[in-house]
Amino acid sequence: QVQVAESGGGLVQPGGSLRLSCAASGSVFSINVMGWYRQAPGKERESVARIWRGGPAIYADSVKGRFTISRDNAKNTVDLQMNSLKPEDTALYYCNVGSYSSANYWGQGTQVTVSS
Repeated sequence: QVQVAESGGGLVQPGGSLRLSCAASGSVFSINVMGWYRQAPGKERESVARIWRGGPAIYADSVKGRFTISRDNAKNTVDLQMNSLKPEDTALYYCNVGSYSSANYWGQGTQVTVSS
């Protein structure tokens, strides 16, 4: 089992920045991919960014050039630096951890609100 905990959400004005952090604990040796998803009211959960243990990262088209995902394998953490935030980035952001056995673990989510 892997436990996942997020932090760093909040309220920011359009054009501002926020950094989300996620820490995994428990059976961390099994972790392969770590990433961030988001779900806005009335919409389905969508992938924002993911990064594999070996380093490749992929981003949703809507956040490319604005968001950067980074991972520390020694600390079992993954961060999401979000710049040039837009109102449409408003959502509940979830950290996801995927194991080599294809098990998925989710955090409880952290709210990001972009509003003036």
